[in-house]
Amino acid sequence: MKLLPSPRTPAESTHRPRRAGRIEDHGLVGNGRTGALVDRDGSIDWMCLPRFDSAAAFTALVGSENHGMWRIGPAGPHGTAPAADGRRYLDGTLILESTWITPSGTVQLLDFMTFTENDDVTQLVRIVKGVSGRVPMRSVLRARPGYGRAVPRLDIAGRRANVGLGDGRLWLDTDAPTRASGGDLISEFSVAKDEQLSFALAWQPGGDEPPPLPAPEGLLKQTEDFWADWTAKSTYSGPHWEAVERSLITLKALQYGPTGGFVAAPTTSLPEEIGGERNWDYRYCWPRDSAMTVEALLRCGYSEEARAWIGWLRTAIGCRPENLQAIYRVDGSRELTEAELGWLPGFEDSTPVRIGNGAAKQLQLDVYGEIIGALYAAQEHDPELAPVVAPIITDLVACLENLWEQPDEGIWEVRGPRRHFVHSKVMAWYAVDRAVRLIEDDRADGPLQRWRELRDAIHQQVCERGYDEERNTFTQSYGSTELDVSLLQVVTTGFLPPDDKRVIGTVEAIQQELSTTGGFLLRYRTGGEMPGVDGLAGDEGAFLIGSGWLIVALCAIGRLDEAEIHLESLLRIRSDLGLLAEEWDVQHQRQLGNFPQGFSHIAVIQAIRAVATARASQGRRIAAGVIGR
Repeated sequence: MKLLPSPRTPAESTHRPRRAGRIEDHGLVGNGRTGALVDRDGSIDWMCLPRFDSAAAFTALVGSENHGMWRIGPAGPHGTAPAADGRRYLDGTLILESTWITPSGTVQLLDFMTFTENDDVTQLVRIVKGVSGRVPMRSVLRARPGYGRAVPRLDIAGRRANVGLGDGRLWLDTDAPTRASGGDLISEFSVAKDEQLSFALAWQPGGDEPPPLPAPEGLLKQTEDFWADWTAKSTYSGPHWEAVERSLITLKALQYGPTGGFVAAPTTSLPEEIGGERNWDYRYCWPRDSAMTVEALLRCGYSEEARAWIGWLRTAIGCRPENLQAIYRVDGSRELTEAELGWLPGFEDSTPVRIGNGAAKQLQLDVYGEIIGALYAAQEHDPELAPVVAPIITDLVACLENLWEQPDEGIWEVRGPRRHFVHSKVMAWYAVDRAVRLIEDDRADGPLQRWRELRDAIHQQVCERGYDEERNTFTQSYGSTELDVSLLQVVTTGFLPPDDKRVIGTVEAIQQELSTTGGFLLRYRTGGEMPGVDGLAGDEGAFLIGSGWLIVALCAIGRLDEAEIHLESLLRIRSDLGLLAEEWDVQHQRQLGNFPQGFSHIAVIQAIRAVATARASQGRRIAAGVIGR
C-alpha cells in the first residue's frame, strides 16, 4: 500500500475526474454495521469499513472518483456510466434497484448488504440483471483506504480478487472477467435478457484466510426475508404508511447492531451550506438523537431496538453517570478527536472535511431530558423495563440537580460562548418531571418532594427569564431577543398546556421570524459573513426536524389544516427514494447536510403520526356531536 502524492492516481484518464451527484441523488444500503451510498450512475461514493465510524475506503462523496468508488453500469466513453433511468427500493426493504434503458437494451442493478450474525464479515452484493437486448457493462472497483489517501495492493486468483486495507481485507467474488489496473479492479462484460451476473464484496479482519464463497441469490433471499419480517412488526397502518415505513427502515439501518447505538447519519462533512465551513462528522452516537430515534421506533411497535439501545447506553455511561458525554463512538467509547483531512476537496468544494467531533466534550443539558424521555417511554411500552431504566433515570436526575443552573452549549452544539439556552432548561424540567412521575407510580425510588420542588423551580425560572412578555414568546436564551426552533418543544414536552397564550405566541413568533419559502424553518438566525450565536460564519439551510416539531405543535394547538399543509411540504422534498438529509436549501431546492439524517426521518414519523392522531380525534368528536363538520 502506498500513499498518493496527489489526488491523481495511476489509473486516472485525461478526462476530468468524476464528482458525486447531489446529496439526494444517493441511495442507502446497509447491514447494521456500516452503510454505503449509491449514486444514480451506479457508483458507490461512500463506504466506511468495517464500521460506520471507521475510515472510508470509498470516499468520492467528499472528494472525486480518485479518492475511491465502485461503479457498475452500462459502459460509456472514458469509463463513465449514464445516470439510471429509474430506481426504487424493493417494497419494504433496503434493497436498491436501478434501471438503465439503453439503445442496446435494458438492464437492472440490485444493490444490498446482508444483515448477519457474523460480526466479522461485511458483505455488499451487486447483481446485474438483463431485461432486454444485450447491454455492455463495466465495473470499476477503486478502493482507496484511509479516506482516499492510499493505493492498496491487489491480488487476483481465478474468480476471486482481494484488496489489502491494512487491518482487514476486501474479497471480490464474481464470474465476470476481472483485471487489475493501476490499483483498480476492472470487469468488462455484457448481459442479455434473462441473464444475470453477480459481484460480492466481503470485508473481514486479518489477512490471508478468505471468507466462504458467497451465494448471491441466497443472500438476496435472506435479505428480503429479513426486511419482510422486520417491517411486519410495525404497528402503524394510518395515512402515509409508506413514508413511515421508509423512515423506519432508514432508522433501523442507522443502528449499529453489535452494541445497539444509533449513528446520527452514516456520512461526514456533507455541507450545511455549499462552499461553507459547516461540515461535521455525524457517524457517531448522540444520546440525544438516539433517544429520539428510540421513541419514534417504540411508537411504531419496535421494542427490540429500544432494548438494544438501553444496553448501549448502560455501557457508555458505565458506573459514572456524572460523566455523561454528548457524543460517543458506536461501541460506546469516548474518544472523538476532531481533525481535518486536507487532501480532500470536499463535497462541491465545501471544506474542511472533518473526522471526529469536538462537540463531544461540550455541556449539553438537554441530553438528560431526551435520554430520560426515551427511557420513560420504553418502560411505558414494556413495564418489565421499569426496574432496568429506573436507576438510570434517577442517577441522571441526581447529576442534573447540580448542573441545570449552568449555561451550556445547547442542542445545536454552538462553538460560541455558553448561554442559558431556554430549550436546555425546558428539557431539564422534562427530565425531572419524568423522574417524579416514575416515583409517584412506585416504579422508582428517589427524593420525591425535593424533585417536585426542583421541577417547580426550573419551570418558574424559565417562565421568568426565558419569556419575552412584550412579544409573547419564549426566547433562545435568557436575556436574548432571538428565537430558536427548538422552543417548539415547549409544546411537545407538555411544559405548558397547548392552549396557553405563551405556547401559541411562541409557535406564531417562530413561524413569523424563522420561516423560509415553503414554510420550512431555520434553526435560528445565522450571522452571514459575521460569526453568529453559534460562533460560525456563513449560513445554512432550513432544519428539517423543525418542520416535524412545528407540525406536532400545530396539531396540539388545534391548527390541523395548517399542519397538513406543512406535512405535504415535508413529504414532497424527500428524494425519489424517500430519503432526507439534515436540511433543505429553499433557494436552490436541494438537500443539504449529512445523509440520510436520522433527525429528519424522526420528523417524518412524528409529523405523520401527529396529524393522523389529530384527524382521528377530530372524527370522533364530530361523530359524538361535540364539534361540527
